[in-house]
Amino acid sequence: MTTPATGDAFTTRFEGPAPEVAVSKDMIKRGLLVAPLLIAACAVIWGTDGALSSAYGIAIVLANFGLAAALIAFTARISIGLMMGAVLFGYLIRLALIFLAVWLVKDTPWISLPALGSTIIVTHLGLLFWEMKYVAISLAYPGLKPTDS
Repeated sequence: MTTPATGDAFTTRFEGPAPEVAVSKDMIKRGLLVAPLLIAACAVIWGTDGALSSAYGIAIVLANFGLAAALIAFTARISIGLMMGAVLFGYLIRLALIFLAVWLVKDTPWISLPALGSTIIVTHLGLLFWEMKYVAISLAYPGLKPTDS
């Protein structure tokens, strides 16, 4: 359970578990499970360059999800105002990092831009939709749904 400290919205901080980290770790785990399938599909369509590009794209997406969760978890412990700024500007910074990661390799001989682009899009959207099944939309269980075990 999160316990807000006293104060206004800009100085209030949250102490306790960080459900965004648990959700992000779960998405990264699922991403690693499907990575061989995506890489194989890109290898069939675009060859070796497609497989390498797909692996690079998956690494970009998983790093993006991990960085997003880390930003929220870290800044929520300082203040809600800082967390709001980190979410807003962190999104823009993470988009810029994805752009930079693609721009740095766009002219290398091993890259297939269609494979890289489709992997980034499919992996982001696929993992987000897949994770909707496992996330609890409840204040009693923020983050992942409790398991039956």
